[in-house]
Amino acid sequence: MEDCIFCQIVAGKIPAKITYETESLLVFSDITPQAPIHQLIIPKKHITNILDFNENDVTLIADLFVAVKDIAKQIDVLSQGFRLVNNTGSYGGQTVHHVHFHLLGGRFLSWPPG
Repeated sequence: MEDCIFCQIVAGKIPAKITYETESLLVFSDITPQAPIHQLIIPKKHITNILDFNENDVTLIADLFVAVKDIAKQIDVLSQGFRLVNNTGSYGGQTVHHVHFHLLGGRFLSWPPG
């Protein structure tokens, strides 16, 4: 989608600090980090939110969750632990309408989150 900031990052039209990439996924540092480590994990394919995944996206969904371990190992939070967050819809706090997951770590993360 032309007006989607994450699609523009995937297309290379907007710069981002890319930390991990596969054929189907892109991972980059959040520009307003909420923890010492704050990575955004997105599919390269535009999907508005998790409710728009369908049976054709099963491999993409699996790729996303399999990649989490590799990403956590690469950014050195595997042993300490981390939080993986997905916001869906306005009440869920979704502000960019391209499905994405926040990987947060590098400090103790309290509960409840907000």
